[in-house]
Amino acid sequence: MSILQEMFAHAFLVRALIVGLLVSLCASLLGVSLVLKRYSMIGDGLSHVGFGALAIATAMNAAPLAVSIPVVVAAAFLLLRLGENSKIKGDAAIALISTGALAIGVVIISVTTGMNTDVCNYMFGSILAMTKSDVYLSIILSAVVLALFVFFYNTIFAITFDETFARAIGAKAGIYNMLIAFLTAITIVLGMRMMGAMLISSLIIFPALTSMRICKKFITVTVCSAIVSITCFYIGIVISYHYVMPTGASVVLVNIAAFILFWVVHIIKNLRFQRMPAVEVH
Repeated sequence: MSILQEMFAHAFLVRALIVGLLVSLCASLLGVSLVLKRYSMIGDGLSHVGFGALAIATAMNAAPLAVSIPVVVAAAFLLLRLGENSKIKGDAAIALISTGALAIGVVIISVTTGMNTDVCNYMFGSILAMTKSDVYLSIILSAVVLALFVFFYNTIFAITFDETFARAIGAKAGIYNMLIAFLTAITIVLGMRMMGAMLISSLIIFPALTSMRICKKFITVTVCSAIVSITCFYIGIVISYHYVMPTGASVVLVNIAAFILFWVVHIIKNLRFQRMPAVEVH
């Protein structure tokens, strides 16, 4: 409790906790759909695009979020269009966009400001990166992401499991895929300042995969993923503060520990089920 009281005495930690919990929640909800659609690495690709956008913003002395959000959203839509092209599959499209954006970012930074501490913060995250204006904007955008996800939940569910059937019953799958890409892009940009371009995709992938170890229904996986993501971020930021470790890396390590724990529980459940005596019906 003393550690928590000490943490909440620092304004920058309170800001980081608020934004981190909101981003973790948004990322976990979207992550379930992205993982099931086998498009989970879009987070990694968009984070590299975000790094390039942040490099451009730094060179222009512009507001990072104001530059990053439209650039990453445009990249998300471009990835969808490339993914629909039979000549360029989804994973190839992500690699094409992400490596190009990362290279552009590195070149711009090396030519302008040089490889300094800010670059490390963009690559691996920093809880000191969040300003009051960032927090207010993050709260508003996170609320928009959550509201849109809840409002279009049934359609997102249909698109995730059977896009062909969803199209057959009249759902505009293309529009909803763009909606998912848009929400993912917003979430990536909001979380990248804290988690870093190299680690932000973990908030999308790990909670969903962890929940799928023990949950089978879409709604239970979604709820469990949200709980796991929020809990792991909270524990990660406490560990980061107490042991003076990088926040992004601490959160990822906690997510790995949670995945291993759920995986072990899954194995134990399967072993117990296999050892149950067969019931004879006479």
